[in-house]
Amino acid sequence: MLILAINGSPRASGSTAKLLLSTQEVFTTAGAEFVLLQVSEALTALKTPYCVVCSNPCTGKCYAGTPLAGMLALMRRADGLLIGSPVYFSTVSAQLKSFWDRTRLLRRDKALVNVVGGALAVGGARFGGQETTLRAIHDMMLCQGMTVVGDGFGEDDAGHQGVCAQDPAGSDSEGIKRAQVLARRVAEVAGATAGLRARLRRT
Repeated sequence: MLILAINGSPRASGSTAKLLLSTQEVFTTAGAEFVLLQVSEALTALKTPYCVVCSNPCTGKCYAGTPLAGMLALMRRADGLLIGSPVYFSTVSAQLKSFWDRTRLLRRDKALVNVVGGALAVGGARFGGQETTLRAIHDMMLCQGMTVVGDGFGEDDAGHQGVCAQDPAGSDSEGIKRAQVLARRVAEVAGATAGLRARLRRT
């Protein structure tokens, strides 16, 4: 099982990264490979950091040979995605939105259909737009045909939309707890739905 943690923050070592990394042990204990992707690193090598629909249908020519191409290739193999973003004016960061806009070719190929997704958001205040940011991430996942889960797990509780943490997330014990609950749910559902992804990827 391959789980990708996608850090939508421009800060590679900031609160969002720390929150995502707090789930690593959960996944490795479940026998999964865990890889953290830093979206801002993928964007710096691009001539234009945002999608301008340079080809329609998308051919991926704008990012061929760049780190973004390698990240998107990993996403084709993924069983689960944890996507995290800081709250920017009640929604996702520009970096995460730009990265996700570049996944048009994956959508054409149905590469993320049935991949399990969970969302995390970090705000400067306890009630600082995290839930609307989670909803934006969920909408991005749903447009790819992903299976979206919240931070509920049978041995814990029913959960909510996902993880709402407060900066600095490294000292937010409740945020870390919810991130680990979400990780258990993603691992469980990814294991249960492996056959669905295998069937699609054989075609």
